Amino acid sequence: MTGRRRPTSPRPRRLLMSAVAAGALLATGCGALPGATGGSREPVTVVTWAPAGTTGPDTLNMSGMTAMAVTYGRWVNENGGLNGHELRVVTCDEADTPVGAANCARLAVEKKAVAVVGSYSRHGSSFMPPLETAGIPFIGGYGASEEEFSSYDSFPVNGGQSALLAGNARQLARRCDRVSVVRPDTLGGDGQAWLLKTGLTDADRPAPADIRAAEAATSYDDAADRALRAAGRSGGCVTAVLGSRTETFFDSFRRLEPSYGEVRISSVLGSVGQQMIDSTGGRKSPFEGAYVTGWYPAPSDSRWNEMRAVVRKHAFGDNRIDPDDAGVQTTWIAYTALNEIVKAIDSPQVTAGKVVRALGHGPRIETGGLTPPLRWRFSDTLGSSAYPRIVNSKVTFQVVRDGRLVEDKKGFVDVAETLSDASARG
Repeated sequence: MTGRRRPTSPRPRRLLMSAVAAGALLATGCGALPGATGGSREPVTVVTWAPAGTTGPDTLNMSGMTAMAVTYGRWVNENGGLNGHELRVVTCDEADTPVGAANCARLAVEKKAVAVVGSYSRHGSSFMPPLETAGIPFIGGYGASEEEFSSYDSFPVNGGQSALLAGNARQLARRCDRVSVVRPDTLGGDGQAWLLKTGLTDADRPAPADIRAAEAATSYDDAADRALRAAGRSGGCVTAVLGSRTETFFDSFRRLEPSYGEVRISSVLGSVGQQMIDSTGGRKSPFEGAYVTGWYPAPSDSRWNEMRAVVRKHAFGDNRIDPDDAGVQTTWIAYTALNEIVKAIDSPQVTAGKVVRALGHGPRIETGGLTPPLRWRFSDTLGSSAYPRIVNSKVTFQVVRDGRLVEDKKGFVDVAETLSDASARG
């Protein structure tokens, strides 16, 4: 998740729409609900979309999010539905393209969805206009598009990559004398560097060395060399935010590191996660000891136990669902928020308009401690011109220890001040 949108390659519309239809058929439920009120409450239809990564070596695959949505639907319907309403989950392969995102949004309109929930797309300019026209709220997106933090029909559950970068600066300021930031040589990368600089200078640390790198490189030896030299032989840290190429960068980094001494490494969730740590050696991974900034509690935290139990019982062994993945976790939190909103509406019929009003004027939403309480009133937003829809500006500090992401600092850390300062100075 680096902020740059890759050029779109044309894809046959027939194939895309068949994938959309397949997703819809897969997830739509029917029949009486155990414990429901005898059909007196109308079903609630929602849509969840994400790219499935079916083609190309760099194609993004976030299919665990749609799989988690289907699993949540099975679980909640076996337990009386959403406040007595049958939950009908429709899924869509967003295909990581603007066309795919727009098609998924149109599917939500066609299905008369009351909300789009727990989804991933980098193409907010393609999916938000159809939703805004239809008055369909976008609840708990992953935070991969700018529109999620500017549209008044968007209700984010985290602070997106901006909060992660501001938090990463705060985390590094606690431990590092000097910081090198390796980021894409793109407009989005410029913003990443600015947030890290703002966070470090707010903490009375020197500005980071800004190391620009090609986003799709196959080797980062030059960038790693420059980052190591700037960090110094001791007390320095190197943080890399290169999305799926972060692993490639740290491969280059580790080959060069012995020449320079010990330097701590760092990144943010979305660039480094538990799955990457496991696939690169676990305890022997190059990420052992790395600092990682996240949105939510560490994967080992007991607050995830309910989600893990639901996956074990209702996912039927679906290996797309990794409970340690931030996308899967975001979908769980988004559906938890939807459940609370439907309870607050407490009506035989739930509509998109009622959901929007409840989100904007209803009670604070509890997520079992996975986020701070959430509410999207004007007074709850960050109040920043750059991030007008952020209501959760808190992050967590984690560290890789014995091959696992664990807590580096207890509780949430609020980065609202850094986000506001970065917006004002930018």
